[in-house]
Amino acid sequence: MRLSRSLASTTVALCLVLSLSYDAKPHARVEVPQSAAPEPFGAACRSKVIGSHVIAYCHNPYPRTDSVSLHIECDRWWDLDSDGTPIEAGPAQTVRLTGRCWKEVRSVWISHRKGR
Repeated sequence: MRLSRSLASTTVALCLVLSLSYDAKPHARVEVPQSAAPEPFGAACRSKVIGSHVIAYCHNPYPRTDSVSLHIECDRWWDLDSDGTPIEAGPAQTVRLTGRCWKEVRSVWISHRKGR
């Protein structure tokens, strides 16, 4: 029983000494560089399907140019899907993207890539 009491008091004393000596030592200050917040990017786009035609408008509210492309997947197996040419939407600029299928449109999406 005495061994455990002395062990407990020794452990507490050791912890106090280590914590006091740790706080008493001067520390070298190392500045950790803060990672810069990611720059906001990406035009806001909306698309509309009217029959077999697709119209999309993309507005870029950010200072960096966004290169947007319209992608159309047609419903019929024989109808060719299309990937539009990238168009650059500059800062505060709205661009119009159009495309079509011969028959029905299955899905539409717009890809974004950082421009110059």
